[in-house]
Amino acid sequence: MSTSVLMVSITGMVLVFAALGAESQAAGEGILAPGAKMEKVASGCKFTEGPAWDGKGNLYFSDGPNNRIMVYREGGTAKVWKTNARSANGMLFDAQGRLITCNSQSGAGGRSVTRYEKNGKVTVLTDSYQGKKLNSPNDLAVDREGRIYFTDPRYGETNDLEQDKQAVYRIEQDGKLTRVIDDVQVPNGILITPDNKSLYVADNSPNEGENRTLIAYDIAAGGAVKRRKVLYNLQKERGIDGMVLDVDGNIYATAGLKAKTGVYVISPAGKLLKFIRTPETATNCTFGGPDLKTLYITAGESVYRIRTQKKGWLVYPKDK
Repeated sequence: MSTSVLMVSITGMVLVFAALGAESQAAGEGILAPGAKMEKVASGCKFTEGPAWDGKGNLYFSDGPNNRIMVYREGGTAKVWKTNARSANGMLFDAQGRLITCNSQSGAGGRSVTRYEKNGKVTVLTDSYQGKKLNSPNDLAVDREGRIYFTDPRYGETNDLEQDKQAVYRIEQDGKLTRVIDDVQVPNGILITPDNKSLYVADNSPNEGENRTLIAYDIAAGGAVKRRKVLYNLQKERGIDGMVLDVDGNIYATAGLKAKTGVYVISPAGKLLKFIRTPETATNCTFGGPDLKTLYITAGESVYRIRTQKKGWLVYPKDK
């Protein structure tokens, strides 16, 4: 190859990479609102998780080690909403506005998925599969049919495990429990796209060298789930924990440690669009506010928020 041809080829490659970089940067610049700043809105907990917006100005979140669910009212402060909360972890509101919680730890009422009814009663939706106790329900998503998908990993002690897999399950409309995914090491965060065609699962092993990936699955019309591809790989970083979608289908995933902890905004194609750093280790996130353009992030002992240009997508509240 002549020197002139080589230079033209290299120049072309540089222009291509520059264009790709500019495209990614432009997409990332459209994520946060101009001048947006990270703001702490709640603190004093031991470990915050499971942020869930009720559409009425209230953000619910769990404080697992203290076995309680907290509520932060916009413009106010965080208060205890429920004690003896069955070690609630991941939470969300279903289409009827009922709070559903994954209860992760062993003990009274733990290792279950429960629903807080509007009359104040608590319904245990499931706590076992094929007659054996669940591992440790962690996080959940609800599809447009009202079916509940949840991850069931186990972090920490394993001497009381009864299941043969760390898996993903679906609570059917009739209450039956179906195991839909068992090809992951440690399933954690989970999302379902609004069209009910894609399922995202974070495979988040605590062990270095094992899976720390975001996996995309296809959901067939009959409900069968099939792996499509690894969408994103955190590699040596702490893997993805909780996640939420915006209306464009971008995934806001909490992950990482120290200087690299925060929210990784990933496109449906698997491109990193933006990294939003948090002061403490990010665990989960959701959208809230009257316009669903406030990103609430549970991190360490606190809850933070930051304004976005993108609008969040939630099962509840629905757009009017």
